Parts: sequence; structure tokens; C-alpha cells
Amino acid sequence: MMQNEVFASFLFFATLLILKMFAVAILTGQVRLRRKAFANPEDALKHGGLEFHREDPYVQRCLRVHRNDMENIFPFLFIGAVYSFLHPNPLVAWIHFLIFFLGRMVHTVAYLLKLRPPIRSVAYSVAQIPCFSMALQILLSVTRR
Repeated sequence: MMQNEVFASFLFFATLLILKMFAVAILTGQVRLRRKAFANPEDALKHGGLEFHREDPYVQRCLRVHRNDMENIFPFLFIGAVYSFLHPNPLVAWIHFLIFFLGRMVHTVAYLLKLRPPIRSVAYSVAQIPCFSMALQILLSVTRR
């Protein structure tokens, strides 16, 4: 499997994306602790009292980043894996994976740092281009058989 250069590239970028998601999850937990905004009463009690069982705007922002990652990275993992086995040009595939990865990174930074519009939406849109391209190539490959 690792002799497939495209699949190896896919695994590299997929792993970076999963690590990014882990980092956002850890960040969310740290923001909860710093802002004393806990989702569960037992956590609030442990860290000061039930008054800290509350929502916080920045915690909610972190959660939206994580949710958006799940909505976009999970489909990429499926589409990218299948696309890898279509024997695409390795450089073209690597560019697809890189664009998606960079788009997701910029999207996350723009979301967390509240960068001015339209940075976040442009990053989101740019990251979707290789996904649509790979999905279209999968569909074309399937319909040609």
C-alpha cells in the first residue's frame, strides 16, 4: 500500500489534518479552563462552582471550528483515500491534498483569530475545490466501467 506514492501523500496530509483537529480539541479544553466555562455541572463544581456551568462565546467559537472540521475533513478522508487508488498523477494529487490542507489551516486560523471577512470564507471555498475535483474524478471513473 505504501508503494502507492499518491496514497502515501494522502496519508501524510490526512494525518496532519487529524493532528490539527486534536489541537483544536485541546485548545477548546484549555479555553474552557481559562474562561471557566464548563459544559457539565460536575466539571464546573470541580473548578469553582455551578456558576461556571455556562456558555462562553470563545468556547463556542472553538467548538464551531471543530464542528466545521468534522463536516469537511471527514469527507476529505473518504474522497482522498478513494481518489488515491485511481492512479492519478502524483504531483496533481499532491497539489489537491496540499490545497485542501492549507485551506483548512487558514480557515482555522481565521476563525480562531477572528480575522476580517472574507478570509475565512475564501479559505473554505478554496479547500472545497480539490474535494469537488477528486469527487468528480471518482464519479467519472466509476461511470466509465
